[in-house]
Amino acid sequence: METRVAVIAIIAENTEAIARINGILHDYADYIIGRMGLPYRQKGLSIISVVVDAPQQVTSALAGKIGRFDGVSTKTAYASATCGD
Repeated sequence: METRVAVIAIIAENTEAIARINGILHDYADYIIGRMGLPYRQKGLSIISVVVDAPQQVTSALAGKIGRFDGVSTKTAYASATCGD
């Protein structure tokens, strides 16, 4: 199965969504290479970067599920090369 490395940037203005975001990330743990979360308390934001190695449709599904929450936005950047198993 071909996979692509990608970075999903998540900005959560609704801090109540963080627990649900973490639950979804847990569901996709097999694809996650690493993650970094930064609370920006002065602005009331949480900024999360998630690096995945997954089929493109899995990455899109993950970003889409997270981006559906009110006050949460996502953007995904893909590496240009695909990787085989």
